[in-house]
Amino acid sequence: MLGKNSGAAFTFQVHVDDVHASYHLSTQLIEQLQSISMYQDIVIVCIGTDRSTGDSLGPLIGSSLEKKMLKRMFIYGTLKDPVHAVNLEETLQEIHVRHPNSFILAIDACLGRLKNVGNINFSKGPVIPGAAMKKKLPYVGDMHITGIVNVSGMMEYFVLQNTRLHLVIAMAESIARALATADRKLKTPTVPPVSPPNSSPRTIYNTGTCKTESALSLQKNSPQ
Repeated sequence: MLGKNSGAAFTFQVHVDDVHASYHLSTQLIEQLQSISMYQDIVIVCIGTDRSTGDSLGPLIGSSLEKKMLKRMFIYGTLKDPVHAVNLEETLQEIHVRHPNSFILAIDACLGRLKNVGNINFSKGPVIPGAAMKKKLPYVGDMHITGIVNVSGMMEYFVLQNTRLHLVIAMAESIARALATADRKLKTPTVPPVSPPNSSPRTIYNTGTCKTESALSLQKNSPQ
């Protein structure tokens, strides 16, 4: 587990096998999200597809959170309605219309070094969907959570299809539990805010990086 916050740079890491992984992650989530205005929507974009074991982390988390009585968080990306390479841009535009000036937390699976498989990373800045599959997609999120599900290097599509479901489910349960805990701790407005008419969509990130891992988000047709 590693967590640090120095100015604009922030990153936190915990392994899924840590018995307190969910607690440590929820503590970091609360610390980072509590400064967000209670009148600002927090949107969780769970990227991935249920057609690939390794890339199902996001949809599994989204489906788990969808069943909970969340107060502040809005969920996009579930097993039933996944957010993937084909519909990512359309989904972001929808979010920007429905939740103008929202705070976006992106979630995606990653490939990385063997010694890092099972690590859950929480960092500031956007995630880069599809990087491991050499796809050019919009960067997503003010912050992001990634789970390293398997080893990177070669034959990524084959690696994703042969990722252990047990690991992916364990990571999804831990992350979903942490997010639900954080949601309960965040302040909520007593009166729902009224969005101004014809709100202009927020700018989609076009810069950012995930320094140690490569995000996946495949789907179409089918760190280091």
